[in-house]
Amino acid sequence: MAAPHAFSAIDPQVRIGHVHLKVADLERSLRFYCGVLGFEITQRYGAQAAFVSAGGYHHHLGLNTWESEGGSPPPPGATGLYHVALVYPTRRALADALRRLLAAGVALDGASDHGVSEALYLRDPDDNGLELYWDRPREAWPRTPDGALSMYTRRLDLQNLLQEIEPAGGAPIVAEGPRDL
Repeated sequence: MAAPHAFSAIDPQVRIGHVHLKVADLERSLRFYCGVLGFEITQRYGAQAAFVSAGGYHHHLGLNTWESEGGSPPPPGATGLYHVALVYPTRRALADALRRLLAAGVALDGASDHGVSEALYLRDPDDNGLELYWDRPREAWPRTPDGALSMYTRRLDLQNLLQEIEPAGGAPIVAEGPRDL
């Protein structure tokens, strides 16, 4: 295999089209991705697979039980997917996602302000990692004096985020354990 520097940069128009996840229980996954997060089913293949999307795209996520029905997540220390990152168009849309998660009793693994973005971290019913985030405008990204990107990780104020959709002084955030979806 040639050294990485021997190749030219990837075409800047390349993007990730969708993620396809192996799940143990298709209906449970659909309750989470459609019922909690709000994706819409665009196509089903019987009881074994479904494709879901936002905004009418053919599919952002594929979910199937072809090799995983009734299975368990990979054990700690195994290789595989770390998380899927879902980009929300605005801070308000991310706040709505947080509201949905709280209403469903879905526990967060964390919440961070990275300077360039604000992110919520959680697990789906099959223990797949998810990052739900919005990007700040590029002109607001933190930079060093020489102009290089200067990302960081700080605690995200969830009450402040919820103020995008709820008036100040709303109900405090209650951290519940996950509900059976």
